[in-house]
Amino acid sequence: MLELRELVKHYRVGEGEPIRAVDGVSLSIETGELVALYGPSGSGKSTLLTLVAALLRPDSGTVALDGREISALSEEEAARYRLHDLGFISQTADLLPGARVIENAALKLWLSDRRGAEERVRPLLERLGLGERLKHRSEQLSIGERQRLMIALALSMKPRLVLADEPTGSLDTQRSNEVLALLREVCEEQQVAVLLVTHDPQAAAFADRVLELRDGRLGPYRPVPMTLSAGAS
Repeated sequence: MLELRELVKHYRVGEGEPIRAVDGVSLSIETGELVALYGPSGSGKSTLLTLVAALLRPDSGTVALDGREISALSEEEAARYRLHDLGFISQTADLLPGARVIENAALKLWLSDRRGAEERVRPLLERLGLGERLKHRSEQLSIGERQRLMIALALSMKPRLVLADEPTGSLDTQRSNEVLALLREVCEEQQVAVLLVTHDPQAAAFADRVLELRDGRLGPYRPVPMTLSAGAS
């Protein structure tokens, strides 16, 4: 399904040493598999997702989906890939102002000229707890509701690959568990590959594999040990 081979993306700021955002990352994710990726801020997680989404070209290495080299697509081909094959759940809720919830969620279906776009996306919105908010405008939603709407938009086309960048960052514990469970269900039901970038410790329970990106390099996840506060018994 998704295969990254020796992926490299470095940035140079001024005359200093280059920032090794992604430094030789190789990773395979199979159909129906959910991989959680942890890492501190600045470790290269968002850069990695941007490369897989064909929003940025690597310095070297390849990104391939079902054997098709994504890193070599033209701008037009990359746009079609993001519309039809990829679901991207970003940290920021970039929604159409003034549009209703159901209109925002159906946007990719409309762009693909799919009939009955709103009816197709309605069950997904209901599963995400937005069934009573379908006619509200996006700016009337809470931060957590906007994030769930972004998830509905990303899943609306039944993509082959989902990239999730901190999808539970604005949600409470209950909603976080619900969203992670939904991503797990979609992964299994629709045989979608999911790469989930997160700081949420609950995500590990829903993932098939848990990895860590640190200083641009991929390795096994090393959870931070819990420490007792002063005075605790």
